[in-house]
Amino acid sequence: MSLAVRTVPLLFVLAWSTGWIVAGFSARLADPLWFLFLRFSMAAAVIAAIAFAMGAPWPRSGREVGHAMMSGVLLHALYLAGVWWAVANGVPSGVSGIMAGLQPVMTALLAPAILGERITLRQGAGVALGFAGIVLVLLPKVVGVSAEAFEAIATPLAVNLVSMVAVTAGTFYQKRFVSGGDMRTTTAWQYVAAAGVMLVLTALFGKAEAVWNQTLILTMAWSVLALSVGGIFLFLYLIRRGEVSRATAYIYLVPAVSALMAFVFFGETLTPVQLVGMAVTAFGVWLATRPA
Repeated sequence: MSLAVRTVPLLFVLAWSTGWIVAGFSARLADPLWFLFLRFSMAAAVIAAIAFAMGAPWPRSGREVGHAMMSGVLLHALYLAGVWWAVANGVPSGVSGIMAGLQPVMTALLAPAILGERITLRQGAGVALGFAGIVLVLLPKVVGVSAEAFEAIATPLAVNLVSMVAVTAGTFYQKRFVSGGDMRTTTAWQYVAAAGVMLVLTALFGKAEAVWNQTLILTMAWSVLALSVGGIFLFLYLIRRGEVSRATAYIYLVPAVSALMAFVFFGETLTPVQLVGMAVTAFGVWLATRPA
């Protein structure tokens, strides 16, 4: 295995971990649904331009286009819209982060039935340890949230959960129906569909509002180029190259790396429990992803 291939999981985790910081910056300056519509629209334009410039082959049938667009609705629109809307409507980031850990769990549980993937005892143990680790990492952000507070955000919590089901379904859909073809052109169609859904959701539940300043412009640029272009290509590459249960296991590292970034950039504290959780998560991901 070449060095470039070995670095793909690391680059994916580093890029994906900045998503929490991006969401925090953008929420102060723009409606989250409107921001995502603009982000997906720009990502579609950038990737389409790259595909045309490189002469990438486009899907030849409506069926291929339809599969790509359906994958985009699940992986991008419903997933991010649900998470961002839930956080903007009161779901603590720590709770949302723990719920994000449900994706690798659901993927590992469903992969044998849906894709016929064999989940070994070692992989299962790795998934369980990974989830336990992110609970420890995010525990300080959850402690102190009362039962009454959870009751007050019951609807956002349900939306957050639906978003995790959507991205899990999208991962399986991507592996099952969009595993072939050129990733550049299929991803462009994914973002076209995601942008369309976000426009409808903005009209129903959001507002076309944004305060454009240097911070929001830089946040949008990073969201489009590093996350929607770079990050998603890395994730789709991991799905295409191997088993979905292994690809999604890397998501466990995102909360830990995000906590480290918050420590470096914002001066947030890291407790001993969080450090133990990071170690447990790293060990769990190692168990779940290493070859037999």
